[in-house]
Amino acid sequence: MAGKFDPNTAQNAVEIEKQFAVKAVEHAQTYWNLLEKVAPRDLRLTKLDDEIFEHTMATFPELNEPPYDKVTKLDEDWLKSPDGKERWRDFINSYEKKVKDYNFGSLIRTDATDEYGEKNTIFVTRMQFYAFEIARNRLGLNDRAHELAKEEAAKEKAKAEKTKEKGKKKA
Repeated sequence: MAGKFDPNTAQNAVEIEKQFAVKAVEHAQTYWNLLEKVAPRDLRLTKLDDEIFEHTMATFPELNEPPYDKVTKLDEDWLKSPDGKERWRDFINSYEKKVKDYNFGSLIRTDATDEYGEKNTIFVTRMQFYAFEIARNRLGLNDRAHELAKEEAAKEKAKAEKTKEKGKKKA
């Protein structure tokens, strides 16, 4: 019979890690597609957006200081510092029974003015993702990302049409 599970001594299961990574990438792609199609100020990520926004700003007053630099550009060291981890743990755990997958991993852009990319992406919990992205949307900090996503989609569409035209000419 198995003994008590100790997460501090557990080994990583490569296949499980890969599945989590795939889910995180799919979530990021879905969110970027939403940013393309919906003006960020009109975008609702959960039924609790208002509560999450208010709770975030009350719990982390340093994020609620115009021009909102700490929301626009994330400081990974601050997020993962001992004090940051403790504060975020309390915040995240308060949503355990309210938000599905509240503690799942998500990818977030460290700079709201740019798209997802290797140098602009870090791994956070789903609740941290919601806290920052809801704030970015409400405060207009994702407006540039919205424009970038639309531009990117237009380029992809033009590229696809060009490929389609070349196919017709060969036929």
